[in-house]
Amino acid sequence: MFKAVATLAVLGFAGVSVAADNYTVDPAHTFPRFAIDHFGFSTHHGQFNKTAGKLVLDRAAKTGSLEITVQTASISTGDPRLEEELRSAKFFNVEKFPTMVFRAKSISFTGVVPARAEGELTLLNVTRPLTLTITRVNCAIHPYAKKEDCGAEVSASLKRSEFGMKAFLPMVGDDVTLNIQVEAWKD
Repeated sequence: MFKAVATLAVLGFAGVSVAADNYTVDPAHTFPRFAIDHFGFSTHHGQFNKTAGKLVLDRAAKTGSLEITVQTASISTGDPRLEEELRSAKFFNVEKFPTMVFRAKSISFTGVVPARAEGELTLLNVTRPLTLTITRVNCAIHPYAKKEDCGAEVSASLKRSEFGMKAFLPMVGDDVTLNIQVEAWKD
């Protein structure tokens, strides 16, 4: 009897570790985008073109983790002069801080799909809590690649001043809206 219980316990433990799936963020389909008020005249948009990261999902346990690294020099706005300004020490200071990183050790689910990632964003060497809202989740076999791909829309908001980015406040807004399209391939 003890041997049977021990075997079931080992199988159960193995099932927990097998249930977690690991994914690598696809940099060709993952773009953090931002929106910010521009002198009260318009909402200015931009994006970062270079990202990397890892995602772990345990659907059985309804848990997971996420780490995304963004190359700050990859900022794109459609205006090369503005991009240079944003790369400067006034804003992202890319020479001193070439990356910003979001780490979530906790992903919560609604039903069977991830809904929130609670973590921390490190930007300009300042780390603050940030919660990402996850919607439109789809994990399935990709029709062309023939392997599992997970995609989602992710959103959050933050105050740039809380990370020490205070140039041109209040004329250029403090509130930043993030929208991230993300895809990740199963390892």
